[in-house]
Amino acid sequence: MFDLPALEAAADRLHRILPPTPQFAWPLLAARCGAEVWVKHENHTPTGAFKVRGGLVFLEALRRARPGLPGIISATRGNHGQSLAFAGARLGVPVTILVPRGNSTEKNAAMRALGARLLEYGADFDEARAEAARLAEAEGLVFAPSFAPELVLGVATYALELFRAAPPLDALYVPIGLGSGICGCILARDLLDLATEIIGVESTEAGSYGRSIAAGKRITLNSAATRADGIATREPDPEALRIIERGAARIVSVTDAEVAAAIRAYWQDTHNLAEGAGAAPLAALLQEKARMAGRRVGLILSGGNIDLALFRDWVLGN
Repeated sequence: MFDLPALEAAADRLHRILPPTPQFAWPLLAARCGAEVWVKHENHTPTGAFKVRGGLVFLEALRRARPGLPGIISATRGNHGQSLAFAGARLGVPVTILVPRGNSTEKNAAMRALGARLLEYGADFDEARAEAARLAEAEGLVFAPSFAPELVLGVATYALELFRAAPPLDALYVPIGLGSGICGCILARDLLDLATEIIGVESTEAGSYGRSIAAGKRITLNSAATRADGIATREPDPEALRIIERGAARIVSVTDAEVAAAIRAYWQDTHNLAEGAGAAPLAALLQEKARMAGRRVGLILSGGNIDLALFRDWVLGN
């Protein structure tokens, strides 16, 4: 998909806009998990999530290829849309975003604040994505997918930062939404010729990638009823599935209760607030605590954009 010079060049371009995010080894997390734990803090980007990296690289490349670009349209549960809106505002490209009905009110507000035209459609991400593709043709806009080579190139820069700044990692847990994050980690690891195990994390209620790999074919689910909206995907991307099947050591499924416990653990041990998808890797490590005892483990805290109402109801239970 890309080589190391292209990845390093993308990182250099992004670092003119976004500083590298930190990676810290947290002693309380180490005590909780029985392992040396390095957290990559993608919750510290200007949009509160890793997706901003891909949005900038994707839109820069698209604008170079199409100087008269009339605008882009995409679908999201929030972080991908914020990344495109952020990039569109910087590059002067109109952005339309479709979200499913009942989407995060705070993520919706953030996308509007960044200048996006926001439309609500469908019961979930996949229905919103289908409508966005239809509107792209109807309105003459360019459809921006949630998985594309330029998006993966952009988000792979966080893996490059982590692998070069942290000590050698035995394993790295990464959440799986549509797949750009884990694919970026797999490709960056391979380009750096590292032996780190990449472990994907998905919800028990949205296990489309794990089930597809087990079945040897792409499986589409009827629902993705997890409160961790960043990993609520019913239909795997074919290219992402190929990369994950080839390069991930395994996929771990976590419950919403385990994710809520991990959000609480992040707050107690690091005073960082994680969204559901961001806490899923910690939930998986805690599930595999005995297996990872004494090892050096990385966790991608992919974002911190959780609504206050959801946090109160789901995580605090009040």
